[in-house]
Amino acid sequence: MVGFTDDPEKRTRLRRMKAVALSFLFGAAVVWIVFLLWERNGGPAFTGYVRAAAEAGMVGGLADWFAVTALFRHPLGIKIPHTALIPRKKDQLGASLSGFVGDNFLAPSVVAGKLRAAGISARVGGWLCAPGNAERVTGELATVVRGAVTVLRDDEIQAVVDQAVTRRVVAQPWGPPLGRLLAGVLADGSHRRLVDLICDRAYDWVRLNHETVMALVSKQAPSWSPRFVDGLIADRLYAEALSFAWAVKSDQDHPLRKAIDRFLVSFAGDLQDDPETGERVEVIKRQLLEHPDVQALISRAWATGKAMLLDAAEDPSSQLRLRVTDGVARFGERLDTDAELRDKIDGWIVDAASYVVGRYSGEISTLISDTVERWDGDEASRKIELQVGRDLQFIRINGTIVGALAGLVIYTVGELLV
Repeated sequence: MVGFTDDPEKRTRLRRMKAVALSFLFGAAVVWIVFLLWERNGGPAFTGYVRAAAEAGMVGGLADWFAVTALFRHPLGIKIPHTALIPRKKDQLGASLSGFVGDNFLAPSVVAGKLRAAGISARVGGWLCAPGNAERVTGELATVVRGAVTVLRDDEIQAVVDQAVTRRVVAQPWGPPLGRLLAGVLADGSHRRLVDLICDRAYDWVRLNHETVMALVSKQAPSWSPRFVDGLIADRLYAEALSFAWAVKSDQDHPLRKAIDRFLVSFAGDLQDDPETGERVEVIKRQLLEHPDVQALISRAWATGKAMLLDAAEDPSSQLRLRVTDGVARFGERLDTDAELRDKIDGWIVDAASYVVGRYSGEISTLISDTVERWDGDEASRKIELQVGRDLQFIRINGTIVGALAGLVIYTVGELLV
């Protein structure tokens, strides 16, 4: 019985309140005995009124003691019908309470009205706009991420990565997607930066490697060729190569550049439409994925990603946390200023809650009845009495007082009529 704890302070107050209620009953009994004897021994007329009031007070106190006690147990241990109601009827009471809650608190119209009146999105937006709250949300999210990542088993996640990601990537042909990507790059001219870089590096290499070109020509020259002739030829070839490299570098419309463009466009088309080219790409793909270094990289993918995620989550100055904080703050500002967005989000919340309540209100409300059914009857009675029994003792006190007043009125009316 979660929530119903044996609080010593509550038990002490309950005993004290029972003692007070009992003292009222005993007080009425003492007054009744004293004034009854006084009346029968020639006491004055008012003794009859007091005796009648005390007698009625005893009746009222006893009746209410019986009523209060009958809720929790058999009075004096006597199994009188319709007593010990809570231990005997707890299941029916739980079912009735479950139905009451389901009909009156879990009705879709009631829930929707409460959520609309609450203005959840406006409150959230105002709270997120307060200084420091966006950082607090990011910190809590980081804690959740750290907890979730720590709980997850690396081998299971790696298996999911292999199953859901790696195998699907391997199963899909690479040729057409690469062809479409290359075609898009060629269409917007993004490849020209790469071509410029290659041309620049080629020119720089030729310019800085005069000796290498000379050695290459000398090596390829016939053995009978004079050395000075080889040197002249090498110088001429070097000058032509340097001039050609400079022309390609400086002239954006150079024929070689255009030839590269035509080749790339043709290659992009072959990747998408030529089966032979597609098969070659698949062979390269398999060779690439079967390489030991690539296999090791795939096997470490989750571990690497996990380490990066944990580092970013733990570092308040990381780009990930800064971006999340900025996004949360901007979302809060939009909620605070954009009434249309607030209405839309409130509508989503209301629709979701109404759907859940309308579809599952029965299951939600049966949580009450199922929980009550699991309680032990006597234990439930004892703990419920501990929670509300002190207030119920006022019924006994009021019963004694009201009974005395009623008895006094009835006796007075009787005396007046007689």
